[in-house]
Amino acid sequence: MSPPSSYIDGRRRFGGVKSGAQAPDKAPMLLGLRTAIYRTPDLDAGKRWYTKVLGAAPYFDQPFYVGYNVGGYELGLLPDATLNTAGVYWGVKDAKSAYARLLELGAEPRTEVQDVGEGILAGDVLDPFGNVFGVIENPHFKLPPGGG
Repeated sequence: MSPPSSYIDGRRRFGGVKSGAQAPDKAPMLLGLRTAIYRTPDLDAGKRWYTKVLGAAPYFDQPFYVGYNVGGYELGLLPDATLNTAGVYWGVKDAKSAYARLLELGAEPRTEVQDVGEGILAGDVLDPFGNVFGVIENPHFKLPPGGG
């Protein structure tokens, strides 16, 4: 069975434009989804619940952050309920320039880019609609086999 005509080369087309199409003069800023962060004020309860849900223990377990590897991607738990740092973090090659570009495009600054450990840089902004939009530069990230 062949795909519907709205699919070209295995990619879905919307409004006549192949999804993932780039402006000819710009390299893609986002490399793909990397990390989802959930606020978990009771970190011990969060670890118990997510360990059951995921069927695996966290690979990183500290009082300030708990990280799970989920198919090569990160699910992070943050205990500090005073910070609304929950959100999705998109992989980028250069976190500082990506952050600056988001501000140029009308985002509001939220959390400056900072080293969160082991050379990983992360920061986030509020998009024009109030959503947390994070960027993360992780030199250790490797896509899982067959990942896109």
